[in-house]
Amino acid sequence: MADYRVSEAAELLGVSTDTVRRWIDAGRVPSSTADGRTVIPGADLAALAASLVDEADRDRTRSGEVSARNRMTGIVTRVIADTVMAQVEMVCGPYRVVSLMSAEAAAELGLEPGVRAIASVKSTTVVVERPVPRKHS
Repeated sequence: MADYRVSEAAELLGVSTDTVRRWIDAGRVPSSTADGRTVIPGADLAALAASLVDEADRDRTRSGEVSARNRMTGIVTRVIADTVMAQVEMVCGPYRVVSLMSAEAAAELGLEPGVRAIASVKSTTVVVERPVPRKHS
């Protein structure tokens, strides 16, 4: 099982390194030291990530009331609409999400740059890949 440095854990969770260190100090996630660096076991980081999603998502986004679980809160950055269709672009954390919908739906939702929105992704196909491991110096 992989271990993650504090900076890697922070990047994966979308929080600051200071936040991860506070969680370690508070006992929210276990850590150890390897090669002089604080590391978090992968399984423990995964459990923390799952708990963060459960806490935040259910309280903020009604996820207990809909079937889609892949929900990302973000901000609308661009809307391109014609008389029939609209392309809505959002930034959700480090991710750019693009949705195509009817122009009527976009107008009814009041989607325009600067509006906070939630992107719900539901698909029968999800491609998962693993990044090439970084070499640590």
